[in-house]
Amino acid sequence: MRYILLVLISGLIGWFTNYIAVLMLFKPRKPIKILFFTLHGIFPKRQALIAEKIGKMVSSELLSVTDIQEKMSSPGTTNKISQKIETKIDQYLNVVFPSKYPVMSIFIGNGMRTKIKNEVMQEVNHLAPQVIHEMVSDIGQSLNIEETIKEKVKLLSSEKLEKILNDILKNEFTFIEWIGGILGLMIGLIQVLILILFP
Repeated sequence: MRYILLVLISGLIGWFTNYIAVLMLFKPRKPIKILFFTLHGIFPKRQALIAEKIGKMVSSELLSVTDIQEKMSSPGTTNKISQKIETKIDQYLNVVFPSKYPVMSIFIGNGMRTKIKNEVMQEVNHLAPQVIHEMVSDIGQSLNIEETIKEKVKLLSSEKLEKILNDILKNEFTFIEWIGGILGLMIGLIQVLILILFP
């Protein structure tokens, strides 16, 4: 019975220490002073640093202005934009223009309208990639992806940050706790073997 208790207690201690370690990633959310020590959860304490690292990682590795420019300037995207512009020009020349300028539209027939549309679309197709590239660059500079994400993460409440990380890493945290218990049981078994072999 003594040996069984020794193994079980070792396993419980191993599980409990890992459980406390995982808990202390998030708690206490506010610093607590105990004599010469200050207790503060790792993630709440390092939230500003985490926000900075996430901002840098997203802006440089995941969603850089260059990536957006390449995506927006791709032939597929420019073709879609051109098609939408062509539809709007068609609507203007065939519906809006005749209703606004009925007399003038008599002298500008379908052939002339088609020619005007084709000329405009030729310029649109030529200029679209450059214009899109410049627009995305301007938006990227004014938006500043790194700084925006950094501020968003920094302003998250400790509770919200804990929930997000728990949702992502819940299984991993549980695994860490159980590994502590298993290692504790193994250490307990080794202690029992030592006691049996060397009474």
